[in-house]
Amino acid sequence: MTRSPRTPSSKVPAAHNALRILTLLSSRHVPVSAASIAAALDLPRSTVYHLLAVLIENGFAVHLAEERKYGLGISAFELSSSYARQAPLSRLGTPILASLVDTIGESAHLAVLHGSDVVYVVEERAKFRPALVTEVGVRLPAHLTASGRAIMSAMPPAQVRALYPAGSTFVTRNDRLPTVSSYSELKVMLNEVRQRGFAFEDGDVTPDLTTLAVPVRDHMRWPAAAVAVTVASTDLPYEKQPALVAAISAAADELSRRIYGQTD
Repeated sequence: MTRSPRTPSSKVPAAHNALRILTLLSSRHVPVSAASIAAALDLPRSTVYHLLAVLIENGFAVHLAEERKYGLGISAFELSSSYARQAPLSRLGTPILASLVDTIGESAHLAVLHGSDVVYVVEERAKFRPALVTEVGVRLPAHLTASGRAIMSAMPPAQVRALYPAGSTFVTRNDRLPTVSSYSELKVMLNEVRQRGFAFEDGDVTPDLTTLAVPVRDHMRWPAAAVAVTVASTDLPYEKQPALVAAISAAADELSRRIYGQTD
């Protein structure tokens, strides 16, 4: 006999239904209304509102008041990145990045988003190339890095906004003028990244070094990490960018396939 959606097998139906709501939100690339959630999960609307309030309070959902819709909150992304930082991602990513470095002769790294920072989980250094600050475990502000920009460009704007609430400080490094000093500027930059297909930063992290990055997507096309390559700025003329981006994209796609079983 098939169990009704309103009769969860769990002895804690509230927890069961909260997880069902999170699963639904994670499967949609745009925010959804409470009415849509209630209909899709066959739940009373009052129950949906109650559970959403709890999820919002704990950062797992965000309410877009103007649109009267709900999306994933930053805690949900942190939970995802916490899993990604564990053995599967670093173990599978290391040989892919090593092959990438052998192919292009430049240093590469793999990073995940944690809050409004990126955390580096794999670093593969090329011989005779400049030293980097992106050692495993290092955290940097996401908006300064190509990896962070690549990941955020693949996130719904509502989730990016949740990372940078009103009054957030956009820090800089190296006493240079900030590339991004407000959320509105970040929004414009991320739109450009989406159109271009890759992110880059030139000297925002380390003077005279340029980094290009591409997001690693999961089976739902959500960004789980970013593959990036750092080169001396003087060694990256414009005509070399397409080939380098193609190599980075191929590595990111291969990592997605290995982790999430993608076939395309």
